[in-house]
Amino acid sequence: MPWAEIARFVVTLSIVVGVLIWAQAGGGIVWDPISLSLRVALMATLWSLGVGIALALLLTWKKLPASDFIDALISVPLVLPPTVLGYYLIVSLGPESAVGRGWEWLTGSPLAFTFNAAVVAAAVGSLPLVVRSVKVGLESIDPSYPAAARTLGAGPLRVFFTILLPLATPGVIAGAMMGFARALGDYGATMMFASARPHENQPTGAIAVIDYIVANHESEARRMAITMTVVGIAMLYLANRLTKRMQRRG
Repeated sequence: MPWAEIARFVVTLSIVVGVLIWAQAGGGIVWDPISLSLRVALMATLWSLGVGIALALLLTWKKLPASDFIDALISVPLVLPPTVLGYYLIVSLGPESAVGRGWEWLTGSPLAFTFNAAVVAAAVGSLPLVVRSVKVGLESIDPSYPAAARTLGAGPLRVFFTILLPLATPGVIAGAMMGFARALGDYGATMMFASARPHENQPTGAIAVIDYIVANHESEARRMAITMTVVGIAMLYLANRLTKRMQRRG
């Protein structure tokens, strides 16, 4: 029911706003770390969506060789310790790597230990969630629809943009929300690859919690942690609702 979905969205939004008001009234929130986390998560989500949709489409190809191995390889960030993931990023994209040197040659600045490094770390960590959600969305599409389009002369790109992608929209949106929530709270890989201060001497929200604890500012750490937790839960809740709608449609 559309009205039920609207009511759930309003209730979820009200809870998030209520927690933010509570945290602000209880002594205030330092918004710079949260703002930085939001910017990193947004850029990481855009990046992971572009790559994730392509990878999900590849995994749905029936003739893909070693598809299980490729799927497992894409999902590795979900099971690796964050510090190990950060280590691999430093090795493959750091200043001593070919990619790192190429980036510095093109842009005039290093990739590692910057805002862009924080985006890359968050995007790599969230990519498997995006791929899995989009893949479910693509697999829920009735095969007769793209088959009919191809019969009428539509090419692969036209089938993808006019049939597959629109019908997989709930999965894409759910993947974006899950990826955003994952990127918002990234810590280990960001700390390893982007340092504790990835942008203008500012920490991300996840790193700020550690800073507050180390500085014995427990109340600030609690407000920051609760705020980020509620935002993350809200994003995952909305993603779950979209996934259920997609499954019912399928």
